[in-house]
Amino acid sequence: MVQIILHRYLFLSLLFNLKENQKMALIKTLLGKTPEFGENCFLAETAVVIGDVVTGNDCSIWYGAVLRGDVHYIRIGNNTNIQDNAVVHATYQKSPTTIGNNVTIAHGAIVHGCTIQDNVMIGMNAVVLDDAVIESNSIVAAGSVVSKGTIVESGTVYGGIPAKKIKDISPELLEGQIKRIAKAYGTYSGWYK
Repeated sequence: MVQIILHRYLFLSLLFNLKENQKMALIKTLLGKTPEFGENCFLAETAVVIGDVVTGNDCSIWYGAVLRGDVHYIRIGNNTNIQDNAVVHATYQKSPTTIGNNVTIAHGAIVHGCTIQDNVMIGMNAVVLDDAVIESNSIVAAGSVVSKGTIVESGTVYGGIPAKKIKDISPELLEGQIKRIAKAYGTYSGWYK
């Protein structure tokens, strides 16, 4: 009788733990590298973070987002949000990915082996390719493709395929889009914690 009770207890404990684990993001150690997260970060249940990934504080990684630090490192600053179905990757032993503070990587964007400085918004379904540099206070418009090695100058909006300068960023656009969205995602992530 004691064995049956013990078996039921172990089964229920295992079942409870499985249900709890299903509510967590997939965080995977690979090649001896385990992702590291700063304080007060939110990881959605279906987010995937693998290998050599380090985030700052107050970051959010949303549903379906994949950060794969398997072939090179990924470094992310503070108050950065990586939205639903975005992909962050790098190029094997050649091009790591570095993302600064107050950055928004919008829904479905691909960020690959590049540098994104502070106060940047990468629009929905935009693609930023290897060795590109997105300088601070810039926007890459939705659906754009920033070609390999492109430098997006500070204070500009780039768009198109391949992405080219569209205009300079006004103070209203900087405050009303880039900084507002970065701040808003900090609020949104609080709803899920």
